[in-house]
Amino acid sequence: MTESALPTTSREWRLLSRPVGWPKPEDFELAEVEIRQPGPGEVLVRNAYVSVDPYMRGRMSAAKSYVAPFELGKAMQGGAVGEVVASAAEGVSVGDHVLHFGGWREYATFDAKQAVKVDPEAAPLSTYLGVLGMTGLTAYAGLLRTGSFKEGDSVFVSGAAGAVGSQVGQIARLKGASRVIGSAGSDEKVKLLVEEYGFDAAFNYKNGPVAAQLREAAPDGVDVYFDNVGGDHLEAAIGSLNEKGRIVICGMISVYNNTEAAPGPKNLARLIATRGRIEGFLVGDHYDLQQEFVQEVGGWVRSGELKYRETVVEGIENNLEAFLGVLRGDNTGKMIVKL
Repeated sequence: MTESALPTTSREWRLLSRPVGWPKPEDFELAEVEIRQPGPGEVLVRNAYVSVDPYMRGRMSAAKSYVAPFELGKAMQGGAVGEVVASAAEGVSVGDHVLHFGGWREYATFDAKQAVKVDPEAAPLSTYLGVLGMTGLTAYAGLLRTGSFKEGDSVFVSGAAGAVGSQVGQIARLKGASRVIGSAGSDEKVKLLVEEYGFDAAFNYKNGPVAAQLREAAPDGVDVYFDNVGGDHLEAAIGSLNEKGRIVICGMISVYNNTEAAPGPKNLARLIATRGRIEGFLVGDHYDLQQEFVQEVGGWVRSGELKYRETVVEGIENNLEAFLGVLRGDNTGKMIVKL
């Protein structure tokens, strides 16, 4: 598409009010805006895929956090991958494909330094938002670096059918875990974990107390717990933790929409006896692993040793519903919006 053939307007999602509890449609608007042509050093990108992720719920709150909240009345941000359709920046040409954070919109104009070139020939564009993107690096860094995973460890992953969790379990298996256990919210997802992703055991947390199901699935205990859920899952993992076990806090989706503080695990004192460790982490602290991660995981993806699923929702107008779907657990693997 030539620059002259570009549309003059683009749609973008804005936050109008800060949600209390579950986000509601009236907290947002889909606005039509004029497309701004790039100034010196900038590029204009037509987004092909945009990402919706659980962490975005935190950015809708004004509470102090590790990342700035979304500004009211302005376009929200998120991971996106697309094609450069106009460029005023050296080293970035029309036709290049880039990964960036100008999501939740159809077209984005921004400083080219904020873009990372990606190769659509090496892997499908959507994978750069998931298995080979921030999601994948989260799994890789969290398990191997923060969790200090070593061959022979028993690994438990909550939210295991999600984008991060499914990758954590598979990386653990490929790296020589003695046992990989996952929890998910449906019998269909449990079947997927065992039959497609190669987990040794999995359970539906809705079918009974998590602690009892975990003890049955991991009779010899857990060395590493990768937490995407919090709540009763965290308490259960502490109860099954082996000596010198590690708990990696990636997310706590079970409490994101609570209007009151959730109670902490009742059995924290058990960490004294097990000499266990709980550590939170942010993927942004581990971008030094990016090259190693893409090389190793990219090889597994190409060989078929590491499998991935994507839940694809079509159309920018459905961006909000896709995001709410992530919070509900509607997705299997990475939730992506195709524009």
